Amino acid sequence: MRARRYRRRSRTRSVIRLAVPEDLPVLQDIERAAGEPFRALGMTAIADDDPPSLADLAAYQSAGRAWVCDDGDGPVAYLIAEVVDGHGHIEQVSVHPDHARKGLGRRLIDHAADWSAREGLAGLTLTTYAEVPWNAPYYSRLGFVTLGEGELTDGLRAIRAQEIARGLDAWPRVTMRR
Repeated sequence: MRARRYRRRSRTRSVIRLAVPEDLPVLQDIERAAGEPFRALGMTAIADDDPPSLADLAAYQSAGRAWVCDDGDGPVAYLIAEVVDGHGHIEQVSVHPDHARKGLGRRLIDHAADWSAREGLAGLTLTTYAEVPWNAPYYSRLGFVTLGEGELTDGLRAIRAQEIARGLDAWPRVTMRR
């Protein structure tokens, strides 16, 4: 009996690269799509929240702190970061739902961790929803730990104050560090 040969379907691995100006409207589309799963949790205000403006995205892009995961046809996920009190701070990481559960968010976060280390920063921080499965529980699996109020730096307190002012605390939020 002859052994059958099966050809593995070749899949182009997506690459992480710096965002370019032409990507920015696509990042807004990714953000809108990534917000939709919040609707099923009753978090319609989050699902309906506007994505970052093109001007805000352009500021991250021009500073070299906006990365995309490109599958060959363009961005399917992105991460924007800033420096807050000596740490890289993940301002936003979003994966288009059509490309979810493929490790793209993890790859972007690891890329941000590498950037943070190259910049001589002490690690990564982020703020997120405590009870959303793809938020705090996911970040915990990636090595992030929840910070207590006494562990927050002035910059992280300012970020939390902005989030509260925007109404994001309608659901429990936490600050995390890796």
